[in-house]
Amino acid sequence: MTRQIFRTKQVQAFDDSEQSLKRCLSAWDLAFLGVGAIIGTGIFVLTGIAAATQAGPAVVLSFIISGIACVFAALSYAELSAAVGGCGSAYGYTYAAFGELFAFIIGWDLLLEYGISVAAVANGWSGYLNKALTAIDIPLPEALTKAPKLGGIINLPASLIILVLMVLLIIGVKQSAKANNAMVFVKLITISIFVGVAVFNVNPENWHPFMPFGWFNTLPDGKTTGVLAGASLVFFAYVGFDAVSTAAEEAQNPQRDLPFGIITSLAFCTLIYILVAGLLTGIVHYSELNVSSPVAHALSLIGFSWASALISTGVIAGLTTVMLVLYYGLTRIIFAMSRDGLLSPFFSKVNPTTQTPIRIIVLCGIIMSLVAGLMPLGDLAELVNIGTLAAFTFVCLGVIILRVTQPDMVRPFRSPFSPLFPVLGMLSCGSLMLFLPALTWLRFVVWLVIGLIVYFTYSMHHSALNQDK
Repeated sequence: MTRQIFRTKQVQAFDDSEQSLKRCLSAWDLAFLGVGAIIGTGIFVLTGIAAATQAGPAVVLSFIISGIACVFAALSYAELSAAVGGCGSAYGYTYAAFGELFAFIIGWDLLLEYGISVAAVANGWSGYLNKALTAIDIPLPEALTKAPKLGGIINLPASLIILVLMVLLIIGVKQSAKANNAMVFVKLITISIFVGVAVFNVNPENWHPFMPFGWFNTLPDGKTTGVLAGASLVFFAYVGFDAVSTAAEEAQNPQRDLPFGIITSLAFCTLIYILVAGLLTGIVHYSELNVSSPVAHALSLIGFSWASALISTGVIAGLTTVMLVLYYGLTRIIFAMSRDGLLSPFFSKVNPTTQTPIRIIVLCGIIMSLVAGLMPLGDLAELVNIGTLAAFTFVCLGVIILRVTQPDMVRPFRSPFSPLFPVLGMLSCGSLMLFLPALTWLRFVVWLVIGLIVYFTYSMHHSALNQDK
């Protein structure tokens, strides 16, 4: 059995055969892809929550620490995406490096990451929708905009937007580089409006004390505070850069363009995050930012209701696209695992009329809608982060393993200073996991235990690799 669970899939490098995708994406297309995937709930929502509850104005340091961890992981993603190919992102890379059991664990992990990400973004979307409606004197009742844990009944807008996206995905969704670039432009215009208003309304006294929670502390209830705890939370803001690595087969020059796209998008977003976080905590006291729409809320507090409404409208548009892409990605991962035999073939059935996997879309939509409506944003983000950090750690380790086991593998891009950068990626991502609350770890372990039960009772026996026996 040991040999069976550690069997690996064959590694195939990209080539120019008829089965390869068209190499049409430039370096700047990849950079915009990264920016479009990264900028979302993290900057518009979590910045305020992290400042108010964990880091204070030092949330800018939290963004820097998380950004550095992401750079190391991103370089590993770039190497494996170019060498292993587009076979399920971290799930496929793990299948090639570690074998089937670990691939299933990471795939199962990615289901948690993408699924909860959609619910988390939906929470942020709901907050900004309500802020926009409040600005025009049509506020929604609190009971219908807050999870039960926060004193409400259900976050109804968060639930409904996922169901709307479910219908859109059933009909069919076609993404393109041009459409993504246009959405990035909308997001950047929104951020520019905030910066333009905020920079002239900074009160330096709001930055004191700069580190009210210190570097790291564990509270009696198990919650964590401090800059490092904040880094573990705002790590969610960087989720999505792996979208660049998954486009390796469509890059015109993967060896040159992939690192450019990844590093440029990460560096740009990190600078944007630092700027927004600094200004946000500068215009209002950090204690006022524990809301689901902190950017718009801050502008309202300093008397710029028109800017608040405009920001909310732009954010709503941007977050809708982020949710759609994440939702789509979730269905693709389930589809890939089902096609490999690790999940039921029920999930790999494609509707002949719409040419979409309707079964997956509907099931995921209903589950995510309930989660978004009933769980608060902070809990969702922490759960996403622990799953993402685990996947990143395995990807970094995969680079080292494949360098040893398959040294002759064609690598269009190689992570520099290997094994130093992959090791630093493992250590930084693994360390950030340690700063997450104990309850988050418990939820993560429960999810993995359920996954292991699924693997040993079903997946191992129905794997497509059994056909090669």
